[in-house]
Amino acid sequence: MSSPSSPMNAGRAMTRAEFLRLAAGAAVGLLVGGGAKAQAHAPGESSGGAMPTRPIPSTLEPLPVIGLGTYVGFDVPRDSEEYRRLPEVLRALFESGGAVIDTSPMYGRAEAVTGELLAAGGLRSRAFVATKVWTRGRAEGIRQMQESMRLLQVERLDLMQVHNLVDWRVHLATLREWEAAGRVRYIGITHYTQGAYGELEAVMREAQFDFVQVNYSVDEREAERRILPLAAERGMAVLINRPFGGGRVLRRLRDRPLPPWAMEIGATSWAQVLLKFVLSHPAVTCAIPGTGRPEHMADNVRAAIGTFPDAAFWQRHVDSIGA
Repeated sequence: MSSPSSPMNAGRAMTRAEFLRLAAGAAVGLLVGGGAKAQAHAPGESSGGAMPTRPIPSTLEPLPVIGLGTYVGFDVPRDSEEYRRLPEVLRALFESGGAVIDTSPMYGRAEAVTGELLAAGGLRSRAFVATKVWTRGRAEGIRQMQESMRLLQVERLDLMQVHNLVDWRVHLATLREWEAAGRVRYIGITHYTQGAYGELEAVMREAQFDFVQVNYSVDEREAERRILPLAAERGMAVLINRPFGGGRVLRRLRDRPLPPWAMEIGATSWAQVLLKFVLSHPAVTCAIPGTGRPEHMADNVRAAIGTFPDAAFWQRHVDSIGA
């Protein structure tokens, strides 16, 4: 579909067909509790840079495994203390080797703030910017996407996603045209609730997308059974939203000491444990935890250090997390 023209693009270690065979097989193995030892990287994953990468199946372009969600954290006034912290959030992301920034016109000022900060810091070439369209009708969809590009200060988007499947056939037709014209590089769909999985599965089977974004965490695991294996089968990259269960898992764990086994996998915080759980699934391409705090971003990216254990490891330890 899309051509890999990002500055992150590197040599391809395997063909797309080889990747799909590996990912689909590994996903099935994870679901049935395969016996592989904990591994530093999932099938198809590269550690050539500071942060491990995984290939986007439709092009094999490598994508760093931890990104940044801008919901709430980037919806702040320009003259606020919260805004003044955000350049350090981006610095923590990029210095770790990360690149993915996910935003949306539904996130208040987040698109505008993202565009301002990337432009001011000369950082656009280092970012893989994803946003969404969430409206009905072709004309309104085009208007909303054009406004997103204006706010993000880009002439071409890395990824445009149809949010919550709203009017997806209409927007997909537009996005195919925009892709052919070079205005978007990748096309995706999103959802964040388990109740929509039936419709999401049907759409994934009916049409081909480069990406699917979905919720997945230690206490929201239905995607593990339904969406992630299908994404591997269909050759779609997966972005994970809500890797902390909307924050409630971290709130429950924050006063508990880390278990001894956390050190075995290179985790030094509960956030890193939870991100490692998500990234241990071989169908997952990138997790996008949201934050507006530099210390949280710095902590999140450290989840890429160490190992991503296999299913048997998590079967032994997830209950001890209390999910």
